[in-house]
Amino acid sequence: MKSNVDTLLNDYLVLAAKAGDRSAFDRLVARWHPKLVAHAWRLLGDGDKARDAAQEAWAEIAKGFARLSDERAFPAWAFRIVTRRCARSIAIMAQTRKLEQAILAEPQEHVEPDPVLDPSGVKALHLAINKLSPYQRATVALHYFEEMSVAEIAVALEIPVGTVKTRLMHARANLRASLEGERE
Repeated sequence: MKSNVDTLLNDYLVLAAKAGDRSAFDRLVARWHPKLVAHAWRLLGDGDKARDAAQEAWAEIAKGFARLSDERAFPAWAFRIVTRRCARSIAIMAQTRKLEQAILAEPQEHVEPDPVLDPSGVKALHLAINKLSPYQRATVALHYFEEMSVAEIAVALEIPVGTVKTRLMHARANLRASLEGERE
């Protein structure tokens, strides 16, 4: 759960950056850039494209601060901008068919988790999460890793709240099946 201090600092940085404080904007970037890159990577599956999408999103964020009326909405707003950048990137890849070629050319490495080396099952959980569809993976990551509410995820991914709930339900079922299958 996010601390009040963390939320207050984030709100302050957003307000200061909106007012033109370059130092506050730089601190905001330092706090949020890794999360935005990780979100883009979950959607695109490519580190370079994810970094590009996040970088382009920061340019849009800097230009669009005036449109942000509530500083507490910054996380969902920023994730939504990254989501849109990723959607554009995916559309371009689909047009050129590079996405299908990259998926087919990519070898699927399957590493069995070792219960002796990883007794908590963290590695098995991460492997199971990586097996989810990009949509489920992004939804799970925003909910559990970024601690966003269902409503915030709906805004960030530009989908209905019901779709977020459905993706979480199916992702949990897939994770449960994957993890229980490894225990047997």
